[in-house]
Amino acid sequence: MTPVNSPPATSALHARRLHVLVADDMLGNQKTAMMMLKHLGHTGMLVGDGDQALRCLAQHRFDVVLLDDHMPGMDGRQVLQALRQSERAGKPATTVIMVTANDLPGDREQYLALGANGYLAKPLKLDFLRTELAQLFGSKAPAATRDAGRNPCFSSL
Repeated sequence: MTPVNSPPATSALHARRLHVLVADDMLGNQKTAMMMLKHLGHTGMLVGDGDQALRCLAQHRFDVVLLDDHMPGMDGRQVLQALRQSERAGKPATTVIMVTANDLPGDREQYLALGANGYLAKPLKLDFLRTELAQLFGSKAPAATRDAGRNPCFSSL
C-alpha cells in the first residue's frame, strides 16, 4: 500500500512527473512497468484487477492509467467504459493507455474508438512507453492530486 517513488527527473517530459496507476494482474508486468516509469522519473501505484483500479481511481487522482485489457473479473475495456461513463456524469477526465499482449492490426484504432487515449503492446518497451507519454503529455504533464487518506492501491516493489 505504498506508492513507488522515483528519482529526480531530467528531461522536459520529466520536468513534471506523472503519477501513474498501473492496472495489471501479472506481477512481472507490474514490476516491468514500474521500473520503466521510475527510470523515466515518474511515480506510480499498482493494482491487480479492474475492480481495484476503479476503487483506487475513486480515491486518488492520477495523470495516466496503464490499463491491461485482460484481467480477471472486470477487464480493461469494462474499466475504461466505467471511467468514461463517470466522466460524462461530471468527474474529471482520466488519461488511459490500454496495454495488451494482443498486438493485432487495428488494435490501436479499436482501443481509441472505445475511449482510450493511447495504446501499448506487451511486452512493454521503454522507448515506446516514453514516446506514448510524450505524445499524450509533451512537456505539459499535469500535476496529480494525491490523497493522503486510505489507500486502495498497493505496491509490489
